Amino acid sequence: MLYNYIFDLLPYKSSFRFVEEISFLNADKVIGHYTLREDAFFYEDHFPGNPVTPGAILTEIMAQIGLVVLGIYLITAGSEQPADDASLFFPLLSSVNVEFHKMALPGQRLTVTSKKGYFRFDKLKCHVEMHDAAGELVAKGIFAGFLKKIVNQPA
Repeated sequence: MLYNYIFDLLPYKSSFRFVEEISFLNADKVIGHYTLREDAFFYEDHFPGNPVTPGAILTEIMAQIGLVVLGIYLITAGSEQPADDASLFFPLLSSVNVEFHKMALPGQRLTVTSKKGYFRFDKLKCHVEMHDAAGELVAKGIFAGFLKKIVNQPA
């Protein structure tokens, strides 16, 4: 899988990791994908019999791909760090402004494209768009945040 080291450094696990593929990544842009699992925990009660992906989950998908993946790449300067690196990346979202244009339903594959606005003083600001498989705009927004690298101390 391309960009394996990024997956190894993501701070999310299991049911809350919303990054399944990174198809493009450089210092200015990331394109990533996530397919909404039909058995995801958030569909059970949102809305019974007619599940719709909550806006908070769409926002999280956009943040994980558009801000965290790009931030890890920028902090590591694109170098493939070993999986046993004793560091964790802790994302701190400082501002989000998202507009929703279309519902996202279970089973849909979403593509997130993020373009760096700036990265300075450890703060990253990005312009992020999410599209469905037909290329239709689902959501877009501006995300800003910090990604802190925390070095684990041996126990």
